[in-house]
Amino acid sequence: MSGKTRRKLWSGRFSGETDRLVEVFTASLPFDVRLFDHDIEGSVAHCRMLGRQGIIPPADAERIVEALGEIREEIRSGAFRFVQADEDIHMAVERGLIERIGPAGGKVHTGRSRNDQVSTDMRLYLRAEIGDILDLVAGLQRTFVGLAKREVDTILPGYTHMQKAQPVLLAHYLLAFREMLARDAQRLGECLERVNVMPLGSAALAGTSLPLDRKYTAKLLGFGAVSANSMDAVSDRDFVAEFIFDASLLMMHLSRFCEDLIIWSSGEFGFVEISDAYTTGSSIMPQKKNPDVAELVRAKTGRVYGNLMRMLTVLKGLPMTYNRDLQEDKEPLFDTVDTVKASLMVLIGMAGNLTFNRQRMMEEAAKGFSTATDVAEYLVTKGVPFREAHGIVGRLVAYCIARGKGLEEIPLRELRKFYTGFDDGVYAVIPVKKAVNARSTLGGTAKKEVLKQIERAERTAGGGRRKAMGTS
Repeated sequence: MSGKTRRKLWSGRFSGETDRLVEVFTASLPFDVRLFDHDIEGSVAHCRMLGRQGIIPPADAERIVEALGEIREEIRSGAFRFVQADEDIHMAVERGLIERIGPAGGKVHTGRSRNDQVSTDMRLYLRAEIGDILDLVAGLQRTFVGLAKREVDTILPGYTHMQKAQPVLLAHYLLAFREMLARDAQRLGECLERVNVMPLGSAALAGTSLPLDRKYTAKLLGFGAVSANSMDAVSDRDFVAEFIFDASLLMMHLSRFCEDLIIWSSGEFGFVEISDAYTTGSSIMPQKKNPDVAELVRAKTGRVYGNLMRMLTVLKGLPMTYNRDLQEDKEPLFDTVDTVKASLMVLIGMAGNLTFNRQRMMEEAAKGFSTATDVAEYLVTKGVPFREAHGIVGRLVAYCIARGKGLEEIPLRELRKFYTGFDDGVYAVIPVKKAVNARSTLGGTAKKEVLKQIERAERTAGGGRRKAMGTS
């Protein structure tokens, strides 16, 4: 990027030059250059509308559109020359346009301001990126469903408070994350509807006296709606904050999965082996295999949370309407998009290559009196109020612990010391596999219910971008 000084396109009001430190401090071009495709897309549509409305000569409109296409290719190839005075991608493109075709290039900015232009660029950018993220979310959902099908007979201990609670199917666990991702996709799809509103034509804050056809421009750009209030349109960044919030919840779900993988891959648990492709070694301990990818996803979740707080803080005290503070919306947005996409991509690969230790999981699932609740529910079928049954089984568990025995090892005569109505049927509810398959309520962990969940997940799979955008 050249440091050559040039007169700025807005400098008519000014008699002095901008301080070089101010130029550097206020420039957004180093990061908003990534909006160039969307900036040119918006300018092309705006210019076609200006020509169609007779606001500028149709011949000038065609020259501008052609030149914008050339500039787009130059930026893509790296041939376009940026200068410090450009400030941002909008001014860089306009300056390049004027240099290329002369004064006619200055007509591209007729009837608009950088205020509505940048908001349009960001909405076009985010619309595309949400589509990519939705596709990745759908891909991770398919990965979880595929793992669930493979592990539909694998039993593991379920935990509450990090203590063994009840045995569940590993497939049931995996499908829980599929459900979390479904909510994430739903939120992002709803966010997309609010992103897909065109502010272009709002100008600086009050609209314009020129006869713009904003609906035509929106049609060219594929926007589903046109902003209803020009003051709101140029100052609105709700859609950015909302996206980062939705991304924060998505990252939280990814982080929870990674936390389990980190714990489960430890020697103390030994439930899962993470592929060598998604682990790293130690610089000093040759025996180590570290779950660094999962740890980084967990840490990057905090990074996205920070972006959310940063965005909310920028917005919290802004007077109406546009203020330069809003320049600070781009870096947290771009960083969030990059972080979420990278995390989803790496997790699709890592999750799809996990190896579960089924025997170890089954052994641990049978420990810790994990079927005690099943014994209590057995007593409920005998007419015992649940709270009373809970107390009976609690005392029975304490009795077993004191003697170093499991529930299945206590003979019937001893069981009847705790409740006289015990019969041989109690031994049928204690085995882990029996307990799992007894949980047959809708959404439960019984195999038949999990198979239904898998079938439903496969039937509704593949939504992604097209489902959110209402296309097929």
